[in-house]
Amino acid sequence: MSLHTDHLSLACRLADIAASHSMRSFRTALDVDMKSDASPVTIADRAAEAAMRALLGAEVPSHGILGEEHGSERLDAEYVWVLDPIDGTKSYITGSPLWGTLIALTHHGRPVLGLIDMPVLGERWIGGAGEVASRNGDAVRVRNCTQLAQARILTTSPDSFSPSEWQAYDALSRRCAMRRFGGDCYGYAQLAGGHVDLVAECGLQPYDYMALVGVVEAAGGVISDWEGLPLSIHSDGRVLAAATARLHGEALQMLRRVPGPQPA
Repeated sequence: MSLHTDHLSLACRLADIAASHSMRSFRTALDVDMKSDASPVTIADRAAEAAMRALLGAEVPSHGILGEEHGSERLDAEYVWVLDPIDGTKSYITGSPLWGTLIALTHHGRPVLGLIDMPVLGERWIGGAGEVASRNGDAVRVRNCTQLAQARILTTSPDSFSPSEWQAYDALSRRCAMRRFGGDCYGYAQLAGGHVDLVAECGLQPYDYMALVGVVEAAGGVISDWEGLPLSIHSDGRVLAAATARLHGEALQMLRRVPGPQPA
């Protein structure tokens, strides 16, 4: 299925609305609450998502929504929007510019549109089915890296890994040419733009990764869970993105044997 221009236009309007709320509070005194999973949330998160949901309700009332702050509705709909108004809330509350808004559109459960908006940087990364990935309208492409020894690898934080997951990631990353930490969703934009070659993470929620699929795949990259399966809203939160299929396969061999998260 090719990306519908009306859906792309709506995604951009959603990103604009989110930015109008998040930028208003960025680097100001914030009231920070801790959610049940101990992750921080701010008034800006909630207000931005509420505004996004209001727009979707007015424009596409039959579509479903899955959002970080205000839950889910109509997940059995043909089209479902997956929203993260501020991905990288810890970066946001500490004044780092490396937080973004993530917007995905799924069709029968498969991501067909992904948008990574970086309001502080003024960068909007878009990709989807039948489209070329772009940054502010300019086409982007992954780097043609096929060997771990030449790869640049990223993850946001070691804190998100279990001991066995970290052992596998540490072994993988030490075989690469360069490893870096931090960045949240921006790491996947860097991969799509040809600046890094691997991103591996754990503990993510659907609103953290669904938007990444469209951008990475439209840029020519490969993205899956740690078993090599396509990402969906039911995935276990472990994500591996790579610039090339060969590199993805090599990295997968080092990660796929790690036991997954156990049901609560």
